[in-house]
Amino acid sequence: MSLIRKHTRRGTTAALTLLMAATLGAVGAGSSSAGTAAPETRQIASSTLGSDYKITLTALRSPEDEYAASVRLQVYTQSGGGWKESDRVTVGGVDGWFWYPLTGKGAVCEFSTASSEPAPLTVSLLLTPSLGCSEPAHYVVKEGRVYAG
Repeated sequence: MSLIRKHTRRGTTAALTLLMAATLGAVGAGSSSAGTAAPETRQIASSTLGSDYKITLTALRSPEDEYAASVRLQVYTQSGGGWKESDRVTVGGVDGWFWYPLTGKGAVCEFSTASSEPAPLTVSLLLTPSLGCSEPAHYVVKEGRVYAG
């Protein structure tokens, strides 16, 4: 093998190595910014109380732990012909639920509301299939705000 061929092969190998390193660096940079994206969400329950309130329960997947989730209870009131969020609370602890049971079949054990002022609200969610449902959490919605009941 000639000396020129040997240097060309080494140069090509070095160029390919640099190209791979640059590509992997760009991919790595892209994946590190993925952690700042909005968490995956899934609405798990909703209720409309006449024209006064709309109440939703939404599961939010943890950005740190793919198996953990939080639950957001949101209250909406009518404003300008549409629903506008008036309050929100976290049901249970932040990342205190398991994502898969929470977003699967039978996730909502109890979600009861009433069209009164104040409006009572009860929430019980599936912990896991083997553990069953959580203890009911009681809230009251008064003038568009959520209070512990």
